[in-house]
Amino acid sequence: MQSQQTNLDVIANNLANVSTNGFKKSKPEFQDLLYTSSRAAGADAGAGNQVPAGVDVGHGSRLVSTAKVFTQGELTKVDGQLNVAISGEGFFEVQTTDGNKAYTRDGSFQLDKDGRVVTNDGLVVQSGFGVIPVGTTDITISRSGQVTTKSGITTTGTFNVQLSRFVNPAGLKPLGGNLYAETEASGTAEAGNPGENGMGKLEQGFLEGSNVKVVEEMVNLIVAQRAYEVNSKAVQAADEMMQLSNNMIR
Repeated sequence: MQSQQTNLDVIANNLANVSTNGFKKSKPEFQDLLYTSSRAAGADAGAGNQVPAGVDVGHGSRLVSTAKVFTQGELTKVDGQLNVAISGEGFFEVQTTDGNKAYTRDGSFQLDKDGRVVTNDGLVVQSGFGVIPVGTTDITISRSGQVTTKSGITTTGTFNVQLSRFVNPAGLKPLGGNLYAETEASGTAEAGNPGENGMGKLEQGFLEGSNVKVVEEMVNLIVAQRAYEVNSKAVQAADEMMQLSNNMIR
């Protein structure tokens, strides 16, 4: 019952973030608990015979992980020259308020007062984004990460954006705010140019939506709810059986 309650919590979080840019759904993974063995398989049954199967009674299940599933979310066209989606593998690198590195798939960027490209929370985006010159009227971001800024017809700056990827992105630690932190399980961030060596490409004027599928999560929700209900009935039935045993008249 506790495992199914955790399952429900994970599903609820997925559904709550169905409209969150760049959100990646979580998938709970379970393992069965230790077994009580009253007879081992292959035990001597006498006369040279062996029992073909043992007697092992399990004690339920436990949660072992809530791994993120990094499948591609749907790309939606939006207004804004600094809205950028990653089509394929990779993350944008940002600097957190404590000076550490974090990574995100949310490309809804803006400019701060100093011309720096920042997230909606004001965190400075690294990844090769330079300072946008004052007076810039047009920003062009190619699929390969080349950024060109113009004031009218005059080019005011150029720089190249790189993406970061990990050997095991499921090992990244979710920090909230659409951010992930590198861990020993994820491996070290590998920087690369968009569109090269399997790295994803950039799509200016698009945002990546959540990869949560509402219908799939609703089905999982119903299954988890029914499993919780059946488990509660099993506990109740076991309690009633023990009560009958205690009330037996000798």
